[in-house]
Amino acid sequence: MRGWKKLKTVAVVAVASLVLSACGAITSKDENYEGTINFSLALGQDSYHHKGGIAFAEKLSELTDGRIKVKFYFNNALGGEREVVEGMSINSIQMGMASTGPMGGFVPSFMLFDMPYLFEDLDHVYSVLDGEIGEELADEFLETANVRILSWTENGFRYETNSKKPIKTPNDLKGIKHRTQESAAQIQTWSALGTDAIPMAWPEVYTALQQGVIDSQENPIATIADVRFFEVQKYIAMTQHVYSPAPIMISEKYFQSFSSADQKAILEAGEYATGVQREASAVDEKKALQMLLDNGMEKTEIDRDAFVDATEPVREAWKNRIPRNLVERVAAQASSTQSREADK
Repeated sequence: MRGWKKLKTVAVVAVASLVLSACGAITSKDENYEGTINFSLALGQDSYHHKGGIAFAEKLSELTDGRIKVKFYFNNALGGEREVVEGMSINSIQMGMASTGPMGGFVPSFMLFDMPYLFEDLDHVYSVLDGEIGEELADEFLETANVRILSWTENGFRYETNSKKPIKTPNDLKGIKHRTQESAAQIQTWSALGTDAIPMAWPEVYTALQQGVIDSQENPIATIADVRFFEVQKYIAMTQHVYSPAPIMISEKYFQSFSSADQKAILEAGEYATGVQREASAVDEKKALQMLLDNGMEKTEIDRDAFVDATEPVREAWKNRIPRNLVERVAAQASSTQSREADK
């Protein structure tokens, strides 16, 4: 996949530049290189994101006889997710894991992951990401943003929480001040569902909920638990409205500085981390939901058909804006996945 417009150079947070300066300039590394890769995480230590990072680090250490290590920077220490992706694109940040929310700003195809009720279940998700479409998206992001996706690790399906009332239908959301990621499609989705949709950077969300600036947010269950949103939110609705990957990525310029053998090891470690992190995500989601309930949150099941109908205008509006018929291709793959499951 070639010919996309190159991403313009952007500024990133000063702390990222300081980290890079501390590591020294990027130069070509020989096959005996020993060093440490800096790896940015939006979540904290022992989170399901971190578990994917650990799997990558352990496999890379094994494949390089301990020569290449990984140092993690937790809880947006190198900047928010957008700044981290921007940093990798200009080689001021080496590696990171970020949700795809900000990535549609670089590559319109990634708006696919902001489409409500497009993915049916995890079997459908993995058939897309591990197949032709996933490869196509990774190639496009590499060409456009100069960032290489090593692993389609995940954030998971996302769920709404709020401090006001149980949510069962879109009507229950009317008037609620809801935080969205900085995505036009997400703003449209939550506006269609009746909320006052407010885009807000991730590091600001907890305090905004605590202070009542916003009433509601949405995230994977394990993230909701990791950030302790149960301290500022009472209700969780099982909306499962969007699936969000959280790919492991590396600056392409940094990647190319490694020897061919070490590049192969980095790619293999990324592939290995995919399965480990997905399994960790499934286990953590079950534990996290129980933790939320044990800490006083109330769970509600939704009228899924009502939510699907309410968000149909969003899918229609973006169907022709997202390149290469991706929305229709993903939807069609759901049918084929379900047929294969029925034949088992």
